[in-house]
Amino acid sequence: MIVVMSTNATARDISEVIARIRSIGYEVHLSEGKERTIIGVIGRGRPLDRDQLGLLPGVQDVVPVSHPYKIASREYHPDDTLIPLNGIEVGGPNLAIIAGPCAVESREQIIETAYAVKEAGATALRGGAFKPRTSPYSFQGLGEEGLRYLAEAREQTGLPVVTEVMEPATVQVCCDYADVLQIGARNMQNYALLHAVGESQHPVLLKRGMSSTIEELLMAAEYILSHGNMRVMLCERGIRTFETATRNTFDLNAIPVLKLASHLPVIADPSHAVGKWEYVESVSMGAIAAGADGVILEVHMDPDHAESDGRQSLKPERFAALVSKITQLAPIVGRKVATHTPAAQHG
Repeated sequence: MIVVMSTNATARDISEVIARIRSIGYEVHLSEGKERTIIGVIGRGRPLDRDQLGLLPGVQDVVPVSHPYKIASREYHPDDTLIPLNGIEVGGPNLAIIAGPCAVESREQIIETAYAVKEAGATALRGGAFKPRTSPYSFQGLGEEGLRYLAEAREQTGLPVVTEVMEPATVQVCCDYADVLQIGARNMQNYALLHAVGESQHPVLLKRGMSSTIEELLMAAEYILSHGNMRVMLCERGIRTFETATRNTFDLNAIPVLKLASHLPVIADPSHAVGKWEYVESVSMGAIAAGADGVILEVHMDPDHAESDGRQSLKPERFAALVSKITQLAPIVGRKVATHTPAAQHG
């Protein structure tokens, strides 16, 4: 349920509505838009009398939310959420281009790649320090050493860092080094981890599980949002189907569906969706045309010798060509590539 306040509601009116809701056992989430303030009613308490709430000063309407996800819905937050990120802003008219290797393999590798993707026009750097792999014998990442290399790459290039976190115990150390915490597809419904990143108040990139519905993705986001952490980006990275020509099947439908259902930014991950670099460009362009707020792409200096996912990684020159095409497409769909402005060092 949401309580829509009138445009002339005072701060006292809003406070009194919040106090009334809390007095009967519910929590609230406040959304202050350009034209109106909306109070989300969260949790389980005594039965709510909509008519009584509607009589409180400043209340314009009391509306049931038709979806199980409340805070993630556009009913609760009609305006697009914009996420500030170390000198760029994700969402709205801006397109974010996040690029880098699947895994941090060495200091030299990640710094060289960071300079290459920045030169080509990337707005953020990706790189995995902790890697969830199907095989226990595959490269698992460099751990905190990899995080230190990512932080050094950010210091040298000014690019904000996106890295994956795999368990609650490593959330704080990832926050110490990275600007965005990525929840991978395999962890989309790791509820302890979702609670932990929600409590961190750090920006989060939440990937859709390979066999998860759109509603399940939004419910996973709700776990994070329920802690008051509104800096969540949703990521479509392909789903598992019967098709074997590509690694996964990129669900282009998910982008307009998510954009209509939710106010959160939507990022496309063509690299993991197709698993083959030669298809990444076409899927990237299609995702942006469909309304995605950005792409996250795998770029490697020497894909043939990558520790992981080399087959789907773009070489820097191919990445640069793709950024050029995205830049040309952006104004046609009313967007622009976010311009990175170096900010103060990450603290």
